[in-house]
Amino acid sequence: MEHVLWTIYLGLLGTASLSYFLKGMYESKLSKIDFVVSVITWIGLLGYVTETAILNPAVWKFITVAALLWDLLFAMLLKDYEGKEILGGLPIMMRRVLMLITLVIGIGPLYYGLFRYAFS
Repeated sequence: MEHVLWTIYLGLLGTASLSYFLKGMYESKLSKIDFVVSVITWIGLLGYVTETAILNPAVWKFITVAALLWDLLFAMLLKDYEGKEILGGLPIMMRRVLMLITLVIGIGPLYYGLFRYAFS
């Protein structure tokens, strides 16, 4: 059952991002970098879900830490500077808290799987 849930989660992540990509939602350079980081992390999660060795575990350790730092930085700081108003009516601290909660719920499992894949 756990394998099925991981597969569904991986499919949902991929479908959401690919639909954004196909609709042209990744307009800025930072958004495009974020998409590439996402694809790399999906590959790692795919390796974890299928129990397939993809690259060296040391590479995945680096990717896990770097991608997590990127996602935190992108979600908390960089997204506000793309010229689009994000959660416009809220104070900046409340925006950060809501983005962090969304980040933990939305991609927390991704980094849990990547961590297990890299450090096990």
